[in-house]
Amino acid sequence: MKAVSIDKDVCTGCGICITICPYKAIELVDNKAEFQLEECFSCGHCQAVCSVGAVMVSGLASDIKFSTFNELEGVVQPGTGGVAEIAALMRSRRSCRRYRTQPVPLPLLEDLVKIGTTAPSGTNSQPWNFSILPEREDVLVLGGLTAEYYRNLNRQARNGILRLLVKLFGGDSLGRYYRRYHDSVEDSLREWDREGKDRLFHGAVAAILVTARQDASCPAEDALLATQNILLAAHVMGLGSCLIGFTVEAMRRNPEMKRKMEIGEGEEIYSVIALGYPDVIYHRVANRKSVVPRILKFGAEDAEKTE
Repeated sequence: MKAVSIDKDVCTGCGICITICPYKAIELVDNKAEFQLEECFSCGHCQAVCSVGAVMVSGLASDIKFSTFNELEGVVQPGTGGVAEIAALMRSRRSCRRYRTQPVPLPLLEDLVKIGTTAPSGTNSQPWNFSILPEREDVLVLGGLTAEYYRNLNRQARNGILRLLVKLFGGDSLGRYYRRYHDSVEDSLREWDREGKDRLFHGAVAAILVTARQDASCPAEDALLATQNILLAAHVMGLGSCLIGFTVEAMRRNPEMKRKMEIGEGEEIYSVIALGYPDVIYHRVANRKSVVPRILKFGAEDAEKTE
């Protein structure tokens, strides 16, 4: 079955689908668009650009049904919408480390995942997967697994002979960890064990784990783009969020944690997003470091040298 079907009775032969196809899979035959290949990477550009609805791409959902809000119909065209509002949203989202105990409804978490899937991905492979931890008890299970991993790592890092051996045969990774993180992690573990104080998830009542298949062309980029979609949408939905890098690192190194979180073979974890209703209000945006971009401007002389 071909990936793209074109209704020639409806097609006007305008050819716009041909010009935007990155796969060069469509040709004009007898003044009608015709798909020439058995498959493509189903980006959906041809279907989206056709003004008369003559093109259909198989294997793609016709729409995304959200449960907690009504999606606006139509396409936001370039040059429309509020760039000031988008910039303000991006500047206003903060990593949240104080949460209320109010649970997050599961449909809201599911809508966040759906919003995540609207991110771009390499060759439209959409290699991501999402695991939802919907309740505080579920987050605590992952927190306990993370604590156990770092408890063992700290035990190893305190062993000077082991640090030396690792440095001799595998670089100074264990030594760097010992110098940079051991003491603070040990304090966090002590508070976790003795007081139940959560310095990892900060009391978050839910979490979303973002993974991606390793056979994709750029799985890390795909997963992190989806993650950014979720972070921004969560803010608009009234949720606080925080990326938990310590848990990502633990899961990458501990197959048992992956198994417990039902991450399949060939998948890698790229982000763990803590979520909940924030128990803090920020009254102004945080400043950022100044960046001076490099301006790459190649003149005609340099262009000629590359020909």
